[in-house]
Amino acid sequence: MPLESRRDAYVDEPIRIARGQVTSQPSLIARMIEALELGGGERVLEVGTGLGFQTALLTQLAREVYSIERFPELAAQAIANLSAAGIAGVTVVVGDGTLGLPEHAPFEAIVVSAAAPRVPPALAEQLAEGGRLVQPIGPGGAEIVTLYRKREGRVEKDAELTGAYFVRLVGEQGMRERGDG
Repeated sequence: MPLESRRDAYVDEPIRIARGQVTSQPSLIARMIEALELGGGERVLEVGTGLGFQTALLTQLAREVYSIERFPELAAQAIANLSAAGIAGVTVVVGDGTLGLPEHAPFEAIVVSAAAPRVPPALAEQLAEGGRLVQPIGPGGAEIVTLYRKREGRVEKDAELTGAYFVRLVGEQGMRERGDG
């Protein structure tokens, strides 16, 4: 948590962090992670590390966690937070989350903490057969958090979990920043 927001750490609301980003509220993080149905042996990809709270939870529920953050300063803060908490078994990478991490694929579970109108093709490709992907689907600011499963090589919608508000999934296979032409 940013120092100025520490008093809000136990409030179930999003909190503003650097670069115009926000944390997801804890109850939403819990719902998204629960939908992944993690059993402890999975390789998980997280898109949108933020300050590392969800990342820390994933490390307790999966065998291996890779997390992509597009802002270097947020990635650095997440790494520091995870280290300070004694959390290992996670790799945080600065990069374009819409492209995933093909060198570490396939992933049995992928969780995306930013909104796009559709699942980026690279993430669909990197999801293992039978794997689960949770992503907010929408324009950024009014989404439906959706669970997908990969069946017979195709990523198909399995369930709509809840409405929510997320920042945009910006990247080569995602959206543009607001205000970009």
